Amino acid sequence: MIRIEIEPVWRFTRDGDGQSMRVLLDFLHEIRATGKITRAAERAAVSYRHAWNLIEKWSLFFEAALVERHQGRGTTLTPFGERLVWAGQRLQARLGPQLQNLAQELQSELNGLLPQSQSVVRIHASHGFAVSKLRELLARDPGLRVDIRYVGNPTALVSLAHDGCDLAGMHLPQGSLRRQAVTACRSLLSHSGYRIVGFVTREMGLMVKRGNPLGITSLERLLDPAVRFVNRDPDSGTRMLFEQLLAQQRLEGARINGYEHVEFTHAAVAAYVASGMADTCFGVEAAARQFELDFVRLITEDYFFVCRKPALEDDSVKRVLAVMRSREFHEALLSIPGYRANRPGEIRTVRDVLRNPTQPAGDAGV
Repeated sequence: MIRIEIEPVWRFTRDGDGQSMRVLLDFLHEIRATGKITRAAERAAVSYRHAWNLIEKWSLFFEAALVERHQGRGTTLTPFGERLVWAGQRLQARLGPQLQNLAQELQSELNGLLPQSQSVVRIHASHGFAVSKLRELLARDPGLRVDIRYVGNPTALVSLAHDGCDLAGMHLPQGSLRRQAVTACRSLLSHSGYRIVGFVTREMGLMVKRGNPLGITSLERLLDPAVRFVNRDPDSGTRMLFEQLLAQQRLEGARINGYEHVEFTHAAVAAYVASGMADTCFGVEAAARQFELDFVRLITEDYFFVCRKPALEDDSVKRVLAVMRSREFHEALLSIPGYRANRPGEIRTVRDVLRNPTQPAGDAGV
């Protein structure tokens, strides 16, 4: 089976001389993390001298220093070097899921033309840290064909209803907002024709700069015009949950500074805050920790997969569920802040999960 990866390449041009920035950004990110050029050189498998030559080359190109050496205290990035690194991280956070979707589309088209016997498991789900980890583990099975597309929470269920996928991601908040969320999706799920597959729970809340300098501890604090916010896209389940939280507290989104400015993933909004372009955003705890931000927990979500009952008899689907149930997946979740296993791979009826809207899924009977 052919696998495809698509990665962005930076190309800066001065006087018609185009040059790629890919290697330099990796260097700068490692220097920022470790404070050591030697470590950056080792990670890139180049000599210390070559690493310095690369840094000096790009400093001349930009006509600005990228790093500063401190006697006895290692090496740090200059403000210009920091800005390059944050720009690169924002780019990856914003485009990563879209490029993965495109790569998956091309991969499926090419593999569909090759002689093969195994079926394809089509998974539509919102982009998230646990889903990315599952994707990574599934890719290790050379005999398993999986087509994972990142789409919004409502779109995934609609796709399942129209036979556009075999497994659809669905996340529901715990607590008082659960009934509203269940009502919104109940029309797409017939109790007899579908099954729910357990997956994870995840913590949702506000991401703020380290030390929380603006004292942002509640949604009401977002109404201060001095607080800059970056939002998720309107089609995402996270945006829908955020708006439900605002409505619950009778707060108007239009009064939030930056409410109309959107990014498309948890990592993208976190990178926006980490780079200083906003003060806060709403999303998963894992994204906050990835970008060294503080996190103000507001609510817990249950993340499931939904499938049609006959799909559970497919051998490839059984292999996907086996990976969810594996010790390797459970151990991988331990490294993702704010995520916990919630009976992953366990099959339940829709009635079991939805019959008590205010009860956390992990406590419901089977």
